[in-house]
Amino acid sequence: MADKLYNVLFLCTGNSARSIIAEAILNKLGGVKFHAYSAGSQPKGAVNPHTIALLKGLGHDTSGLRSKSWTEFAQTGAPPLDFVFTVCDNAAGESCPVWPGQPMTAHWGIPDPAEATGSDAEIAVAFQDAYRMLLRRIEIFLALPIAKLDRMTLRARLREIGQIEGATSPRPNVA
Repeated sequence: MADKLYNVLFLCTGNSARSIIAEAILNKLGGVKFHAYSAGSQPKGAVNPHTIALLKGLGHDTSGLRSKSWTEFAQTGAPPLDFVFTVCDNAAGESCPVWPGQPMTAHWGIPDPAEATGSDAEIAVAFQDAYRMLLRRIEIFLALPIAKLDRMTLRARLREIGQIEGATSPRPNVA
């Protein structure tokens, strides 16, 4: 199992900032062991320009990044998912599609930088903070001995990662 490629989906409502940032970070750091994707329950249709500026400034390839619906990953022919992480509170509280293969899920919510107001510098700081928090979670995730952990232990570790600095709580489902 050492050569297994793990597919990871990061979910957010708009798929324009946090989930895109997480996708870029994991694809850069995950090497040949991980492939990251991102999607949204209500995608904006475009990646936030501050997201692109931040990622380019940090040396990430942004050419393949796009805002897309999470339904792409529940369809026949979609990549089989091993992990699904919600990075915003709205997506964590929504009814998600059924993911083929029963991937491990966890909530890694952080504040939405796309909601930041103020000067360009203040908005840039919000995006940098989101990047820093996601980078830390992803670094911890990459350090896990995934193939050696039983499912219950792995699930607990993934949830613990979501509780580190900057964590937000998912909003409950509203019927």
